[in-house]
Amino acid sequence: MTKVIVTGGSGKAGRACIKDLLAHSYEVLSVDHVRPAEQLCEFISVDLTDYGQTIDALTATDRGPNRAHAVVHLAAIPAPRLFPNAYTFRNNTLSDYNVFEASRRLGIKNIVWASSETVLGLPFDTPPPYVPIDEDTSRPESAYSLSKLLSETMAQQFCRWDPELKIIGLRFSNIMEPQDYAHFPGFDSDAGRRKWNLWGYIDARDAAQAIRKSLEAPITGAEVLIIANADTVMSRPNDELLAEVFPGVPVKTEFGPNETLLSIEKARRIIGYEPQYRWRDSQ
Repeated sequence: MTKVIVTGGSGKAGRACIKDLLAHSYEVLSVDHVRPAEQLCEFISVDLTDYGQTIDALTATDRGPNRAHAVVHLAAIPAPRLFPNAYTFRNNTLSDYNVFEASRRLGIKNIVWASSETVLGLPFDTPPPYVPIDEDTSRPESAYSLSKLLSETMAQQFCRWDPELKIIGLRFSNIMEPQDYAHFPGFDSDAGRRKWNLWGYIDARDAAQAIRKSLEAPITGAEVLIIANADTVMSRPNDELLAEVFPGVPVKTEFGPNETLLSIEKARRIIGYEPQYRWRDSQ
């Protein structure tokens, strides 16, 4: 595997992913509708809701047979209520289908794509069923999170059709870059400010690590993995935060004072994921 197509390469996760893949000697084609501020590799502007444009872009070359070995599909409207609900739902589900189907037609057997932590029930206006929360929970509360859950279901069916196919959906937590960490100390004053995702986050560089390890994992079939950092955004201990914001929520497994409440145990087990960056180390 040498040639990887990255959709959404101009976004936070996309930029970090491309840098990481290039650093590990992959050849990368970036696909996005937004031209990157810093072009790190070959780039093409594509509307992924158009199937013709999608299959053309994933062909990767007009100079002979397809030479793409894998697809990292990060392109999407990235959060609820950035656009009207119907538009968000249509854009995300249609682009996901087009990428899955174009990959299948082209014989690309290795797909890693961006699902979302919102599938877990964010913003937790209804408390989570237990903590740490894990992949067994699917409770979409918006058109955005519903689109992600339906795409997870699509991935299962594509892999049922083709037992050699691998489609790993990464339920990314709130993606942060190092410059974002300057704001973190201010979160402690209000436990409710970041309760919407159980005080979780993911460093963009660890998101990139998870993508690469998913590409390299010697498995087949559809999987979904929560990808978060190993700690929370808070200095205050979890027991104190939960007592204040989510009293009475059952504890499924024990956790440390600042350990993530978005379980990453499945990602550790299946792809060998282990976060390398913590906001605390930047203070």
